[in-house]
Amino acid sequence: MSATRFLSRAAPLPPAAAPAATTLIPAGAAAALSATLVNAQAIAGVVIKELYRRKDFYVLFILTALITLVIGSANFFGEASTARYLKEICLLLIWIAALVMAVTTAARQIPTERENRTIFPLLAKPVTRQHLVLGKFLGCWLACGLALLVFYVFFGVVSGAREHEWPLGAYFQALTLHWFVSGVIIAMTLMGSVVFAAPSSTNTIVLLVTIGIFLVGRHLNKMALQLSEPAQTLVYAVYFMIPHLELFDVRDLIIHNWGTIPWLIWLGALGYAAVFMALFLTASCLLFRRKGLN
Repeated sequence: MSATRFLSRAAPLPPAAAPAATTLIPAGAAAALSATLVNAQAIAGVVIKELYRRKDFYVLFILTALITLVIGSANFFGEASTARYLKEICLLLIWIAALVMAVTTAARQIPTERENRTIFPLLAKPVTRQHLVLGKFLGCWLACGLALLVFYVFFGVVSGAREHEWPLGAYFQALTLHWFVSGVIIAMTLMGSVVFAAPSSTNTIVLLVTIGIFLVGRHLNKMALQLSEPAQTLVYAVYFMIPHLELFDVRDLIIHNWGTIPWLIWLGALGYAAVFMALFLTASCLLFRRKGLN
């Protein structure tokens, strides 16, 4: 479905029909916020429908399910060891599938609108470039969250069938942390899609950066100690500037049944991710505002 056609039915209310602003929010700010929410939700709805019309999610889920079930049918080192091995493989496949889906979905959003030239009638309506970026992000993030919910429900069923217990608190923390770190990756990918011309370039660069952060991000401070100036200061600066995505990987807690992390730490991690999402989205809006559409 074209985003333009969808938005024609979801245009913001005229000023006369808009709800009255509260005394704490000026009327102009309330109207602008209302328009942003309506337009972003309309664009997000189109993105979600587009994702579930494509075959990406279904292929990734079927592959994950088949590989997990085949491994789960074997018994390698006894029942307990097999259960841990099965959970480790299944969670690894879920993380790989979610990463591929988040990056490839976000990378094609704005370039596809430009290539199909649907961006011109879309922006001719009461939709700004900021609304477009926020709507694309919201749609990709919600779609990724729905996909993660399906993945984790499948994981819980498979794991529970083996261990006969369901640590729902740990599963909830793992799901929400995974969803928020996916939001950071989606926002970073949208920024890359504004900078780079082709979705393939964005896919490659963002995947390399993300995998690099997961593998070496936590070790950059230790590597800096082995360097001399000015390289040491440069590596330290990179260490403190990058989003530490590896902090959200709590697979070991589920694999070894270590229970939940403290809820305040969990909440702080969500806030940390929200800050980086806001930074990447702000940068995307600023870059897109100055970019030509032709």
